[in-house]
Amino acid sequence: MRLKKLLMNKEEIERTLTRIAHEIVERNKGIKDLCLIGIRRRGDVLAERISKILEGIEGEKVPVGALDITLYRDDLSLLSSAPVVRRTHIPCDVNHKKIIIVDDVIFTGRTARAALEAIMDYGRPNLVQLAVLIDRGHRELPIHPDYVGKVIPTSKDENIIVLLEEVDGEEAVGISA
Repeated sequence: MRLKKLLMNKEEIERTLTRIAHEIVERNKGIKDLCLIGIRRRGDVLAERISKILEGIEGEKVPVGALDITLYRDDLSLLSSAPVVRRTHIPCDVNHKKIIIVDDVIFTGRTARAALEAIMDYGRPNLVQLAVLIDRGHRELPIHPDYVGKVIPTSKDENIIVLLEEVDGEEAVGISA
């Protein structure tokens, strides 16, 4: 992927995730009853990384799941006549838990809305929070992340690209060329 402008390198991404993890511990007064659920394709990778950082801070592992929101999208009919649905894995009973949905970029808020709907199909958490690496603005729904790595104002025509080693073989955040 060609980046027009580099916004974050590997070290900056790691520092940002560490800050988010500390904010999660502080806001939730620890990690009791916490479960991280990442939105596929990169939110799940970020959730795994945050979980490892939380384990380093608190000495306990936080369960991590992966959520496919394909069938919950409000634009599904516009995307494809045969959408690809990937596996959802929720590692714990969500009832009475603190669920943190993790995604790479928040834009219109529609992906986060779909994730909320999907989580509610699994039960009734006590609390749902949203953590994102990048907030690029242009919300269409009244959804605001609880934890934001970096706010990057963009035009609607620009695209934020998050590249992660586990998925893309390289690590960076930038604006695509």
